This record gives sequence, structure tokens and C-alpha cells, in this order.
Amino acid sequence: MTKRNTQQRRRAIIDLLNESGEVSVETLAEQFATSEVTIRKDLAALESNGLLLRRYGGAVLMPQELINDPSGEKVSLRKQAIAKAAAQLIRDHNRIILDSGSSTTAALLPELSGKQGLVVMTNSLSIANALRELENEPTILMTGGTWDPKSEGFQGQLAEQILRSYNFDQFFIGADGLDLERGTTTFNELYSLSRVMAEVAREVIVMAESDKLGRKIHNLELPWSAIKVLVTDDGIAEQDKKKIEQQGVQVICASA
Repeated sequence: MTKRNTQQRRRAIIDLLNESGEVSVETLAEQFATSEVTIRKDLAALESNGLLLRRYGGAVLMPQELINDPSGEKVSLRKQAIAKAAAQLIRDHNRIILDSGSSTTAALLPELSGKQGLVVMTNSLSIANALRELENEPTILMTGGTWDPKSEGFQGQLAEQILRSYNFDQFFIGADGLDLERGTTTFNELYSLSRVMAEVAREVIVMAESDKLGRKIHNLELPWSAIKVLVTDDGIAEQDKKKIEQQGVQVICASA
């Protein structure tokens, strides 16, 4: 199969997905007269580009609420690069938390499909539904609590109590802003649950684009002392990177 034919087949797979919403490996192999191994490679490649989510025996379209940010723009190449770099920090069988309300952390979802034995806690229904579609079938935990439409996640004391009954390896969270002196900042007034998530995880990994630096947002979500790693893009200024590292935070710069 030539590279050109491979590209044509993958475009045709996306066309079929747009028509039906899901496809199966078996059906695609028959339709394109190729092996199931080849189709699985196609699906893996398309998933890595954020075009679909693999599930057992096939694939589904990436949910729109996970590929669009609040302004309606699709996930940027920078966010995809950040997600790929952040996924490198996750080992098989890790217990992780994914916070709601961030298209950057949502971009991490396709990268989880290659991880085995994951346990994932989230307070987001859309993230939980997307996790259900992953081919590797991670164990999904929900915080419960009171639904907050602004953050699009569960919040409140019940959610905090449930979180405190577990312990996790890593917590992945986005940020509305990055304050060089203080830490991550947010427009959301409900940020106590994020702090509890940070408390119950051994490592806190912030995923944020470099243009979040310098935003004037008064709500401090997490201080630098609570953060182990910042995964950002290579647009960050060297002096800003060094200033954050002086806070004891590892800074990973992903290239888009």
C-alpha cells in the first residue's frame, strides 16, 4: 500500500465516521480489502491527530465538547503538543485525576489510549463519557457532588469527601492564567475542589499554553509550591521559564 493510498483510506475512514458516528475494525478491513492490523494502525494515527477516539473493536468521533474551546476554536496544535508531552509522564497502571473545564486537559484524552491499566478520576461528565470510548478501557471514577454549569463539572463538599478517600499518582489540570510570582490563576470562583485534587495526588501537572502568562486574574487556584510540573509550549520566554523553575517547578516545553 502506497503512502498516497494510505492517506486516501484514512480520509475515507473519517468520511465514514462523519456519516455514522462510529466504525468497526472488522467492517473497515472488509470495505478496504486490507488487514485488521492495518486498520488499527490507521485508527491509531487518526487518533494521534485528534480526529477520533478508539474504542474496543473500532472508533468513534471525538466528542465536540472536547475538541472545541469556549470560543469555538478547535484544539490548537500547541494544545495537542502539550498533551503529547504530558502523556509521556503517565506510566501504565497509574492512578490519575483529570480536572474539568479545560480544553488543554481534554486534549490529553486521545493520548491515554496507549496506556494500560489506568484508573482515572474526574468531575467532568464529558471527560467520563470520552474515557468510556477508549479502546484500552480505563477504570473510571466520578467524584459526584453538585453539578456546576459554569465549570461543567461536579463541585462541593461531597465531591471533596469522595476525593479524600482515594490517593492518586498524578493530577492534570489546566489554567486560565499563570502568575510568575503566585502560581496558577482562574476566572472560576469554585476552585476548592481543584485544591483537594492537588492534595490527594503525589504529582500535580499543570498543562497551559505560554500565552497564559501575564494574564491579570485575581483568583489563585494553585500556588507554585503545590505544583511539580508545568507542561507548556516553546513560546515561553527563557526568563519566564527560569523564574518558574526557581519556584521548584519542572518546566517542559513542547514544540508544536
